[in-house]
Amino acid sequence: MKQRILVAVVGVPAVLAVLCAAPDWATLALLMGLCIIASHELLAAVLPPEKTRRWWGLAATLAVFVVANVYFSHERFAGTAAAGLMPWLVAALVVLLFLCMVLEYGKKEEMDFTALCAILVAGAAIPLALSCLLRLRMLEHGAGLVLIPLVAAFMSDTMALFGGMLFGKTKLAPVVSPKKTREGAVSGLVGGMVGMVLYRIIFFLCTEVPLHIGWCVLLGLVGAVLGQLGDLSFSCVKRQYGIKDYGRLLPGHGGVLDRFDSVIFAAPVIWMIVNAVTLY
Repeated sequence: MKQRILVAVVGVPAVLAVLCAAPDWATLALLMGLCIIASHELLAAVLPPEKTRRWWGLAATLAVFVVANVYFSHERFAGTAAAGLMPWLVAALVVLLFLCMVLEYGKKEEMDFTALCAILVAGAAIPLALSCLLRLRMLEHGAGLVLIPLVAAFMSDTMALFGGMLFGKTKLAPVVSPKKTREGAVSGLVGGMVGMVLYRIIFFLCTEVPLHIGWCVLLGLVGAVLGQLGDLSFSCVKRQYGIKDYGRLLPGHGGVLDRFDSVIFAAPVIWMIVNAVTLY
């Protein structure tokens, strides 16, 4: 627990500085780095070491270009060479992926269906989901909006942890995650909503823009529900392959996927809601 708190005390301000104070290209660089690490964590979890070494480079490259494609698809890059080139590069990498599966078939380190799915999830699905943080960052008042998925998911995770410790009696999903309880899950839902109501105050103090409290509560609830689903979904993979954590990058927390599993599920839907409605 001490390591967990220490990493949070050091890591949270650093992430906030990149997301909120630095230009949006810093968010791009941060997400690229996270996706590169996450791609290795997922492949190492589900593939033999020799296949991980063989195919991680392709998965990481695809992840980088998927995130870059989201960045350069913004309207301010319309008509630039990068905006036109990025979709073609992503498409070329996907074609290369399937070409490798055909050419390597029957070899010791072949790209079987498990490896193919792992690379697509690690190199495309996860980067697309996390790139929604970048989409939020590039909106008006993006320095504040980008934190909404993090506040909702992490407050839910924190309150679920302490709620489970204090009140937990009934197991939520004993096979998937034995320590999680229904009482903790409910505490997490409350934590997500309360966290967003509190963040509404911080957002107003920083931007003088009042977020609609009803939308804040909804975003907190959505982030909490999807965050817990993401946590359980990635736990299923860990149980299936017999691992405790995806990595050891963050002492007390595990790896990037252990820390951001909830954000991966929450960020896309929160971005769609924010992009579709008027929050203020």
